[in-house]
Amino acid sequence: MTETMLVDSHCHLDFPELQRDLDGVLARARGAGVETMLAIGTRLSKFPGVRAIAEAHANVFCTVGIHPHEAANETAAVDALLALADHPKVVGLGETGLDYYYDKSPRAAQAENFRAHLRAAQESGLPVVIHTRDADADTADLLEWARRELPQVTGVLHCFTSSLELAHKAIDLGYLISISGIVTFKNAEDLRQTVRELPVERLMVETDSPFLSPVPVRGKSCEPSYVAHTARFVANLKGVPVEELAAVTTANFYRLFSRARRPGSAAAA
Repeated sequence: MTETMLVDSHCHLDFPELQRDLDGVLARARGAGVETMLAIGTRLSKFPGVRAIAEAHANVFCTVGIHPHEAANETAAVDALLALADHPKVVGLGETGLDYYYDKSPRAAQAENFRAHLRAAQESGLPVVIHTRDADADTADLLEWARRELPQVTGVLHCFTSSLELAHKAIDLGYLISISGIVTFKNAEDLRQTVRELPVERLMVETDSPFLSPVPVRGKSCEPSYVAHTARFVANLKGVPVEELAAVTTANFYRLFSRARRPGSAAAA
């Protein structure tokens, strides 16, 4: 995959597993055809570290937000999100959302933070990165609420493992769906069927590294270069050449995260 380049639309470059060899991680990503990486914020208290990585590398952008697991520890104030998002390397808000699988934070606190991110997205014009697990109904309700109250908001449901119904609902409301290495797992046939049915024009690919290494590198710490494995797998599911899958998902990324610029472009120089 040398002609058409990929984007890892969701990775955690500030996490220790990747920080230990960040230069190597970034070099291997370039070697695998990954032109851009989106470093995701999970806590406001740790955001300066995420932003510093993006500032140091032309092909890394970042988001600012509070993961639903952290909702018990940090509250998302709209003004605080907007202030941190007012930086050229910040291209989105989140990750935010609802996680009822682990329930590490009270559900009411998760929902409150989710709404704050959505409000900040409306005010800033930035897209929101959404984490949802075992929370389909409440996620759909909040997305519908946002469409009524905050009609400019858009974003992506990342590392998607939810129902086809939620995927269609999100797409109907203008959101994208991002697919991680989970789609390659032996027990992920339901997700594979969902991917087969979704339009490639609404898809992105990601690693969620350092987690969820895809086949054939299961068992290793995940890194952005591995998004190439996921892209090949998704291309096969969709019955399209991997170059086409890469071109479309990359275009989808830059269309959604419009503040991001392709490396080498005049705006990025």
